[in-house]
Amino acid sequence: QVQLVESGGGSVQPGGSLRLSCAASGVTLSRYCMGWFRQAPGKPRERVAAMMIGYRFGYTAYADSVKGRFTVTQGNAGNTLDLQMNSLNPADSAMYYCAAATQVIACNSQFFNVWGQGTQVTGS
Repeated sequence: QVQLVESGGGSVQPGGSLRLSCAASGVTLSRYCMGWFRQAPGKPRERVAAMMIGYRFGYTAYADSVKGRFTVTQGNAGNTLDLQMNSLNPADSAMYYCAAATQVIACNSQFFNVWGQGTQVTGS
C-alpha cells in the first residue's frame, strides 16, 4: 500500500521561499507519476507540478501560475518528490497535497489516486 507524507509547509513573507518534501513508501512500480496539488478555500484543486518517476528521458509539468517560480525534483532518497517554491505571494496560499498515480502511467490530474494528508502554505 502506497503512502505519502508531506513536510515543509509554513508561513512566509511575500517574495520568500519554501521547500516541500514528499516521501513515498510502499511503492513497487518502476515508473509512475508523482505530483503536487494545491487547494485554497472556495477554489478547485489545481495541479501545481508533476514528475514522471523512473522515466529516463525525464518528464515534468507545471501549472502556468507557477512556471519559473516553482521547481519539482526527485530527492536523493529515491521515492521522494521535492517542490522548491520561490517568489511566493498570497495567491500561492493553499493546502498543498502530494499525490501519486499508481494505476495508470500518466501525469494527468484524473489519474492521481494516492494522496497525502497535505501541508499548509501561507504566503502572507
